[in-house]
Amino acid sequence: MAATPSSYSITMRLHTAPDHGIVGAVATAIAHAGGIVTAIDVAESSHERLVVDVTCSASDADHATVVEAAVDAVDGVKVYKTSDRTFLLHLGGKIEVASKVPLRNRDDLSMAYTPGVGRVSMAIAEHPEDVWRLTTKGNTVAVVTDGSAVLGLGNIGPGAAMPVMEGKAALFKRFANIDAWPICLDTQDTDEIVRAVELIAPGFGGINLEDIAAPRCFEIERRLRASLDIPVFHDDQHGTAIVVLAALTNALRVVKKELSAVRVVVSGGGAAGTAIVTLLLAAGVTDVVVVDRAGALSADDDTLSPVHVELAAATNPRRVTGDLHTVLSGADVFIGVSAPGVLKPEWIQDMAPDAVVFALANPDPEVDPAEADKYAAVVASGRSDYPNQINNVLAFPGVFRGLLDARASQVSIDMLLRAADAIAHVVKDDELNPNFIIPSVFHPDVPKAVAAAVRGS
Repeated sequence: MAATPSSYSITMRLHTAPDHGIVGAVATAIAHAGGIVTAIDVAESSHERLVVDVTCSASDADHATVVEAAVDAVDGVKVYKTSDRTFLLHLGGKIEVASKVPLRNRDDLSMAYTPGVGRVSMAIAEHPEDVWRLTTKGNTVAVVTDGSAVLGLGNIGPGAAMPVMEGKAALFKRFANIDAWPICLDTQDTDEIVRAVELIAPGFGGINLEDIAAPRCFEIERRLRASLDIPVFHDDQHGTAIVVLAALTNALRVVKKELSAVRVVVSGGGAAGTAIVTLLLAAGVTDVVVVDRAGALSADDDTLSPVHVELAAATNPRRVTGDLHTVLSGADVFIGVSAPGVLKPEWIQDMAPDAVVFALANPDPEVDPAEADKYAAVVASGRSDYPNQINNVLAFPGVFRGLLDARASQVSIDMLLRAADAIAHVVKDDELNPNFIIPSVFHPDVPKAVAAAVRGS
């Protein structure tokens, strides 16, 4: 079994015989079971026993159980307790509210709250624009979901979506110092979602729509953009599109091809696929074919859904038909935002020389990146355990930082294009290679560059 990073990391508390040699036997048992030991700590030592904490990673939850059983089978070892480190991290939630001002005495209280706060409220009532200056509005984003399309988990509801939205809020704070808050709505009715967001909008400087299923997400975004005077950004669409364009810009720099000259196949015509196509076309790509379960979308097909009719009208200029394998023939670029395993590695041989493959389905991509690497010149995925991770966190913190700083009311295509260009050019010419086409999410220049690009400064 192949072990993976810490998302499947466990810590086992072991009670063992008072023999430090047992620690080596435990490490060996974990390795034989396919796990990777990341830490061993002796928590307690006495003449009667040792108490040892062993932390290791596994490939998934079932594999973690196998590793635990292997350790428990070691002579002289008893697994007293096993803790899943990911669940431990989420206990009590991942975010909190903290006061920015001291509340040490009655004097502080009288200014932060009544009676002093009344003066500030009246000032805003008389000059409504001052709400941006005198409250948190100018640095606050609502992260809104209905729980209908959470990660790759599907329609799991607003409660189950909460940990993801908390994580998003934590990323806003970490990478752009923006105060974001999860808003998980207990409805999947478009009218109710739109109205709910309109009602809470006065308290926020921007709206980040998240994990809302297509095609409902398109109408929700369109209506909110029309009714609100603050920016509305659907990260699953536009954040993904920005980072894909940035990565593709650099991948084509590696293989020495031009955006305007390449043929691109996009697997998946949902929210992300539609936004990627829209941004690629705006960037100058002229030949894009979108493939869904039924095959290539074409304007000649009168059986398409209304959403796909619009997508087909803007793409597939050669009116090609057929399944993914057929459409891939001669293509320069494959971008997958669809489902695991839909691209067979050997099909990449039918693409143009120096092919670029982005397999972005998460957590399991359209093709194993290691297998794709045997045939493609550049490979990227959404996973952190392979090179070239295409991750939305490269985009949305900086995008909203720029929007809030500029006090923008709308998000434009030009802003998205500038953001993608900014991310791409964080990678310098002497750094660029097939395994490094996109900067790390921890690169300090990324959010600053994106924010400046969105502001236009």
